Amino acid sequence: MPIQRWSEDIWVAQLTEEPAISEDMRNLHDQLEASTPTPNVVIDLSGVRMVNSSNLAQMLRIRKLAIDREIHLRIAAPNDVIWAAMLTTGLDKVFELAEDVPSALAAIQMKSE
Repeated sequence: MPIQRWSEDIWVAQLTEEPAISEDMRNLHDQLEASTPTPNVVIDLSGVRMVNSSNLAQMLRIRKLAIDREIHLRIAAPNDVIWAAMLTTGLDKVFELAEDVPSALAAIQMKSE
């Protein structure tokens, strides 16, 4: 998973399909946990066609870390299948979603000011 260090305090994690997505999210969590200070993060789902319950649980772990570290987290570019999974599980009310990466970055920058 490429993690683009978009700025000093914002990372963009570009996820891909299984089996890589599970390992990528675990690596993202570990890298965020080890970083001091912890950067804000955008999870780019534009390369992902579907997620499973394990993937959603990993996203929730990253969200908990974001809350604990008081950083901003945005999920960017969910397709219709992922959006349906978010709606069905109620996670659309838990995560802050953005149509695309630039929108997610703009939202984080506005909140960080």
